[in-house]
Amino acid sequence: MAETFFTEAQKKQITNAIATAEKESSGEIRVHIERKCHEEVLDRAAFVFEQLEMHKTKLRNGVLFYVSIEDHKLAILGDAGINAVVPKGFWDQIKDHLIQAFKDKDYAGGLSDGIIKAGEQLKEHFPWEKDDINELSNEISFGK
Repeated sequence: MAETFFTEAQKKQITNAIATAEKESSGEIRVHIERKCHEEVLDRAAFVFEQLEMHKTKLRNGVLFYVSIEDHKLAILGDAGINAVVPKGFWDQIKDHLIQAFKDKDYAGGLSDGIIKAGEQLKEHFPWEKDDINELSNEISFGK
């Protein structure tokens, strides 16, 4: 089951990374973990992105880290606002870092590092303002 893939300490590590990455930005980061992905990974990530209502953020600056455990699929999906300003190949660099960490069995650490890197871009392009609110949950979501 996807919910039991991470220990409670690892889940806390990931949600802490999300909170840290979002602390100085109006951006929103979510992590979604599934056991299997039965379709093209980007299609599935786009579906999950919509299901989590990530496209409804005020500045369209949500980022989804999608991981399918058993079939080793991974996608990082940014909304229109953040995709318009990150450097070319930025998501691929984070994805490559995650793949290496995953090969070393450092799933929580790899995700946490990737989340922090995404947060740096969010902070640069979407700095926190005094009226910003946390629009989306920082909790990890799980599929089947």
